[in-house]
Amino acid sequence: MTNISELLDRYAQGAEHLRAAIAGMTTEQLLARPLPAKWTTHEIVCHLADAELLYADRMKRVLAEERPTLLGLDPDLHVPKLAIPERDVQEELSLIELVRKQMTRILRTLPAESFQRQGIHSEAGPMTLETLLTRVTNHIPHHAEFIAEKRAAFRS
Repeated sequence: MTNISELLDRYAQGAEHLRAAIAGMTTEQLLARPLPAKWTTHEIVCHLADAELLYADRMKRVLAEERPTLLGLDPDLHVPKLAIPERDVQEELSLIELVRKQMTRILRTLPAESFQRQGIHSEAGPMTLETLLTRVTNHIPHHAEFIAEKRAAFRS
């Protein structure tokens, strides 16, 4: 079993990690597509904000309900249809930060056995709260690697 306290510490630092990943980028760089057919950094940040809301909902439902159904989603369908160009990166970062603060406060109150509660993901099957927390914790670092690739492409 994962060390939940360490996992929660990493989860709580996610917004800070994302802010560091985009620090110093200009608006032009955030909107640029230096790697063809890849999301812009702006699109990545908006996707991450959308995912935060989804994961928070999933975790809350796993805590409050008995084996709730957790719907999957295809981000490639969502990103082009959710007004990404009109969204503000700083607002998206603030949303991620606020959701993680709220969820960290909730999750830190739980006894260890609560992290084994399950929901049923529509594509992946049974998932524990611990698994959901691990996935969302790793989501920002995963996408930060893509942001780093874009930054490197600007220097090329």
